[in-house]
Amino acid sequence: MNDNTNPAPDSTAARVAMWRALHVEADAPPHVLADTIGLELLAPDANWRERGDMNPAFTRPFRASIVARARFIEDLVIDEAARGVTQYVILGAGLDSFAQRRPEIASRLKIFEVDPPRPQAWKRRRLMELGYGVPEWLRFVPVDFEAGESWRDKLVTNGFDKSRPAIVVSTGVSMYLTKEANVATLREVAGFASGSIFAMTFLLPLELADPDVRPGLEMAEKGARASGTPFISFFTPVEIQALARDAGFGNARHVSAADLTQRYFADRSDGLRPPHNAEELLIANT
Repeated sequence: MNDNTNPAPDSTAARVAMWRALHVEADAPPHVLADTIGLELLAPDANWRERGDMNPAFTRPFRASIVARARFIEDLVIDEAARGVTQYVILGAGLDSFAQRRPEIASRLKIFEVDPPRPQAWKRRRLMELGYGVPEWLRFVPVDFEAGESWRDKLVTNGFDKSRPAIVVSTGVSMYLTKEANVATLREVAGFASGSIFAMTFLLPLELADPDVRPGLEMAEKGARASGTPFISFFTPVEIQALARDAGFGNARHVSAADLTQRYFADRSDGLRPPHNAEELLIANT
C-alpha cells in the first residue's frame, strides 16, 4: 500500500495497529479492545504475523499495554461526551479507528485528527477505498511540524471552537519529543477552554520497568534509534505531573499500569496485563 506521493504510516503507527489486531487473534476473550480496522487499512502481506515484533509470546505485555491505553482513552471520551464535551482532538492520530468503530458515539462529536499531511492523505484514501468514507464530523487536520506550523491554529482553521472545552489525546508520542517540546504541548493544551481534559502517555525510565519486559523495551529503544526516531524523553509520574501543573493545568493525575490492570484485566485467568513502569498515562484538567 506504499507509493511515493502518499506513503503509508510510519512503522510505529503500523505496529500499534497490528498489535491491536493481534490482541483479537491471539488473546482469549473478553477482548479489552476489538480493533482490526487499522490492520484492514494497512493490508499487510499475509505473513505479517511471522515478523519478529509480532511474536505472540514476546509481544504479549506490550500489546496488553497498547489495548489498555486505547480502551482507557475510549472510555474517557465516552464519559466526557456524556458530560457534554463535543470536541475531540487526537494528536498524532496515526491509524486510530474510533470514528469507524464507534460511530454511534463519534457522530455526536466533532473529531479532529492531527497528523503530518502525507500519511494523513494515505489514511483518507484508504478509508475511501474501503467504503468507510470521511463524514463531516471527522476533520483531518494536516500539520507540517517540520515547517513549524501551529497545530492549534490549524485546528481553528478546520472548525475547532476554542471557546468550548475539548478532549485532547496524545498517545505513543511523548518519548519521541524533547522535554521542551512536551512542555510546549502541555502549555498549549492548558490554554484550552475551561473544562478541557488532556490525556497523554509517557515512558518511564527503562531501568524502572518490570525486569521481564525490560529487554523488550531496550530492544524497542534500539530499533527506534536505528530507524531515526529515537526515544528522547522519559518521565517519572511525579515529574510529568509537576510539568503539567507548571504548564497551567488545574490538576493532574497519574494512571498507572496497576490501575489499568485492575480496571480491565482483573478477572482474566490467563495472566495478560500491561507491564508496570513502562508506558503509563497522565490525565490533566484545565
